Amino acid sequence: MADEFIKGLGILVTAGLGWMTLAGWYRTPGFEDTQLIAPPELSDPTIYDQLGLLTMDVLFWFAILGALTFWVVVPGYREARRAYESRRQNET
Repeated sequence: MADEFIKGLGILVTAGLGWMTLAGWYRTPGFEDTQLIAPPELSDPTIYDQLGLLTMDVLFWFAILGALTFWVVVPGYREARRAYESRRQNET
């Protein structure tokens, strides 16, 4: 169980740090303005800007889904498999 927790935490922290870095570049118009969640103010984004915005969205969802996978889905699957195996052994 501890290895699933640390894998989920590692994904959350690493992808979250990448997202925060890109959000600081693209979604923070000023220090006293809305930070990290403002819409990007790019009138004519270059290919690198578009790649940065795409990477930011991918990192956000990877952080959320990666952590939930290791914290909820994998332990839930293992518990369901154990319950199924114990039920099969009790039937015979």
